[in-house]
Amino acid sequence: MENTNSLENKIYMKIHRAGNEILLAACDAWLVGKTLKKGDVDFVISKEFYADVLGDAEMLKRHLEIATIGNLVGELAVKCGIEAGLIDKENVIKIEGIPHAQFALIV
Repeated sequence: MENTNSLENKIYMKIHRAGNEILLAACDAWLVGKTLKKGDVDFVISKEFYADVLGDAEMLKRHLEIATIGNLVGELAVKCGIEAGLIDKENVIKIEGIPHAQFALIV
């Protein structure tokens, strides 16, 4: 029997607005609360920044359609950004093996 409560295939997302900009922060749900390290930098995947709505890849793709800025963390979230044409694979970095990408649309 499938565990529908599992965070394995879920994505947290949160919209932040600043003037005309719509920043969409999204991460694979299991990453919320984790801190990744790269050199001297601690990358905190905080509930406050990333976690408002829990959804799936299709929901994230709909939210990406309205975003002007994006901050995506995790395999699922970054894959959605790539599939939406907002992220180039070459621009994805990995922090402790976890993909991270950002985009900003110039209008």
